[in-house]
Amino acid sequence: MKEYKPQEIEEKWQRVWEEEGVFHTPQRSEKPKYYALVMFPYPSGTLHVGHVKNYVIGDIVARYKRMRGYNVLHPFGYDAFGLPAENAAIEKGIHPEEWTRKNISTIRKQVKKLGISYDWNREIATCDEEYYKWTQWIFLQLYKNGLAYKKKAAVNWCPKCKTVLANEQVKDGKCERCGTGVTIKHLEQWFFKITDYAERLLNDLEKLTGWPEHVKTMQRNWIGKSTGAEIEFPVEGSDTRIRVFTTRPDTLWGVTFMALAPESPLVEELVPDDRREELQAFLERVKQQDRFKRTSVEAEKEGFFLGRYVVNPVNGERVPIYVANYILMEYGTGAIMGVPAHDQRDFAFARKYGIPIRVVIKPVDGELDPDKMEEAYEGEGIMVNSGPFTGTPSKEGIEKVINWLEEKGIGKRSVQYKLRDWLISRQRYWGAPIPIIYCEKCGTVPVPEEDLPVRLPKDVEFLPTGQSPLSFHEGFKRTNCPICGGEAQRETDTMDTFVDSSWYFLRYVNPHLDDKPFEPDDVNYWLPVDQYIGGVEHAILHLLYSRFITKVLHDLGYLNFDEPFTNLFTQGMIYKDGAKMSKSKGNVVSPDDMIEKYGADTLRMYILFMAPPEKDAEWSDAGIEGVHRFIRRLWNTFYTILPHVKEETAEGLSLTTPVEKELRRKLHSIIKKVTEDIEGGFKFNTAISGLMELVNHLNQYLNGVPEDRWNKKLLREIAENLTLVLSPFAPHLAEEFWHELGQESLVVQQSWPSYDPEALEVEEMEIAIQINGKVRDKILVPVDISEEELKKMVMERERVKEYVDGKTVKKFIYVKGRIVNIVI
Repeated sequence: MKEYKPQEIEEKWQRVWEEEGVFHTPQRSEKPKYYALVMFPYPSGTLHVGHVKNYVIGDIVARYKRMRGYNVLHPFGYDAFGLPAENAAIEKGIHPEEWTRKNISTIRKQVKKLGISYDWNREIATCDEEYYKWTQWIFLQLYKNGLAYKKKAAVNWCPKCKTVLANEQVKDGKCERCGTGVTIKHLEQWFFKITDYAERLLNDLEKLTGWPEHVKTMQRNWIGKSTGAEIEFPVEGSDTRIRVFTTRPDTLWGVTFMALAPESPLVEELVPDDRREELQAFLERVKQQDRFKRTSVEAEKEGFFLGRYVVNPVNGERVPIYVANYILMEYGTGAIMGVPAHDQRDFAFARKYGIPIRVVIKPVDGELDPDKMEEAYEGEGIMVNSGPFTGTPSKEGIEKVINWLEEKGIGKRSVQYKLRDWLISRQRYWGAPIPIIYCEKCGTVPVPEEDLPVRLPKDVEFLPTGQSPLSFHEGFKRTNCPICGGEAQRETDTMDTFVDSSWYFLRYVNPHLDDKPFEPDDVNYWLPVDQYIGGVEHAILHLLYSRFITKVLHDLGYLNFDEPFTNLFTQGMIYKDGAKMSKSKGNVVSPDDMIEKYGADTLRMYILFMAPPEKDAEWSDAGIEGVHRFIRRLWNTFYTILPHVKEETAEGLSLTTPVEKELRRKLHSIIKKVTEDIEGGFKFNTAISGLMELVNHLNQYLNGVPEDRWNKKLLREIAENLTLVLSPFAPHLAEEFWHELGQESLVVQQSWPSYDPEALEVEEMEIAIQINGKVRDKILVPVDISEEELKKMVMERERVKEYVDGKTVKKFIYVKGRIVNIVI
């Protein structure tokens, strides 16, 4: 028998597929289109089997849809800009581009070894000039339409390195590179005005019926729509007003302090000179706290009294202004009105700093004593101590107070979102340069589209401090104003890498077009993406930003759709030793090692078999061994029947025994099952289980029936259909089997088999016979037998008579199609 050598087979068929260009997708076809897309990787090194899961799932879908008659677009690329490449440049003295290209080459080889059916002609990398030219073009479209703007924003600043740090570069309040304490600095930063689209981004989630509900919930929570009132509190002795938003205007009479976020620009503006030094010490302490953990109800509340007051516009009271660690600049206005009687975090803060607590909502059936309260009362009730609204039910009071604020001109009805505008500035080198020029005469000037791309200079020096080389690269910075021709300076910030990935799915359609980012007719043919596959960790930012950019391009007339992804599937992670795979933990499983040992088909099938694909799963060496044993058994079974079927056809097939009928029924039930498992939620693990079941059934037939009585036409039908159904899962093995069956075409170019409904009809069924609850016999009967006929046949059986003769039959119970129980 021919020996199974997976590496030889896999290399051979991968070469054939590439030479014949079988996965090159025509731009148009008479077939219906299907766009199957996996989230592209960041090329930070080699892939492990956790990454591979994503690509294998996508490949099953793409191969299956091709066999179902679709014109399938299945591309691949690399999210190639980003901080790790810059860190490598500093630590290893290697240029970010060189490091990135080397990693891309490694990943490409790894993916090709898996036999993934990508159209490699459409490969993209976001760091290619032909790509980021159009990322810059998208920036310009937003800028021209008022959706890109610059304003001051709080950033993490390392005073020693003299550079801005991303949140992930700050460890325990210190710069991860030099260990210096990080300060908060307010710098001019570029933003995209995603808040203009907040309502549409929220409402259009209802259109996404093919998305998991938990992902949509995560996006809803991130957008965070709240309705309420906006009120301005004038600062005493100043023209400054502090604007707050509240969903509980019914508690306005209970305000006893005002709190600002430590990052708020108002903090520096309002602090008196004699308290500035003390304030800085407080801010130094707060910045070492995790910015999001510090806002939790349980976290220790810390504050600093600014020595200033606001006036509560509803009752004229002086209210002290604090800086508080539990307020974030990202939420609301970066300022809150403190109502300690009715908000738990405000309550804890007030108790700590001796701030008065005033009850303004009492329970319907009781009173509250502020001196005896142990926690805030946050429920509904009756308004008290609330001026003209005392005695009003608080739920009614919300609406009434808003109307009153508007009548008095001291507040207004407002809708707020947690969603903040998208900060896209990065003080980094390895990213797409922001296409803006600053001219003393003309001001802020966008780079003309015909001058794109603004190229990253290659001759850059990376300092140990991590400062962006663009900030001191005179050749890059110095330029001429496109309006007046005078001396000018380029913007030295680059764009957030989420901008690169917010539109890449559009570029795959025309990856090498040089005069536009995509051809509208082509992109409107292929998009939206029919099936998007990736990790749930991208459920918020990447998906939200992609939806935003798609809506902008739709509104500008470039796209005829406004949602990019029709269906979304989020796969689970693969763990090893109970932990997420990482080099630092030493628990990474390399796909290269697994392919070397078992072959790509075994790895593909094991990854899909180990658990439902949306679930997390634990890697098991014994598990992949088990799947490899199955593949070898399948190989041996195939080559056992091959001499009997190679010259045979399934035409004129006739079945002469119940065993043959049952075997054919099993074949067609598995074709039906695998089809339904793929179509109905990607149940790949149970589909593979079905294939194993069929192979076991086939072996039972081969072992139980003499070789000279094998039904060769039936075996030919099984060999062909099993090979076709196997093809998406183990494509190299299927290609080898198809070739051995004498087929001149490729299995990847065949149609998906359909099951024969007549073959699924069961003529006979086996019924177990229990006597007093114990199985004593079994009987084959026609499927349409009546209970009376069945009872007669059962009671006449010799084995049954042994137990019932001379005894009284109390009950004859028949569970249809399954079991008879005789109670004696």
